[in-house]
Amino acid sequence: MITIETKKITESTAGSCDIIDITAKLKEHIQGAQIRAGTATLFVSGSTAALTTIEHEPGLIQDLKEFVETYIPSNRRYHHDDRWGDDNGFSHLRASRFGPVNLGAAIPIENGAPSLGTWQQVILLDFDNKRSYFAVRVLTPALTKGDARPL
Repeated sequence: MITIETKKITESTAGSCDIIDITAKLKEHIQGAQIRAGTATLFVSGSTAALTTIEHEPGLIQDLKEFVETYIPSNRRYHHDDRWGDDNGFSHLRASRFGPVNLGAAIPIENGAPSLGTWQQVILLDFDNKRSYFAVRVLTPALTKGDARPL
């Protein structure tokens, strides 16, 4: 039977380009729902956050933080800052540069697990200039464990 499972993964973040590995929570959802095959679609609510995949290791995390600071610096003035006075124009620009992934990452599920590379993790990036709380919604139209039909 094809079902649609939904899950909300919540994260409290420190802001300032906080990068959080949510792979374990995604795997937990897939296993708990007994999904054996399908696609997980992830969406983060918030215009200063993004989703992507990366090797979540300290050196690459620092490289990513330095990369976004170089190309969209936090220490300059943006038109958004003038309009709203919240000094986080850079946060919105950074989130937008991660492209359609911040609008929805589609991750295949095979044999009851996300089909990720050996060194690939799903990460939530918080680019805002203050602590935040984000909800990542996971929708998985999937074949469940009891379905014998092949894909």
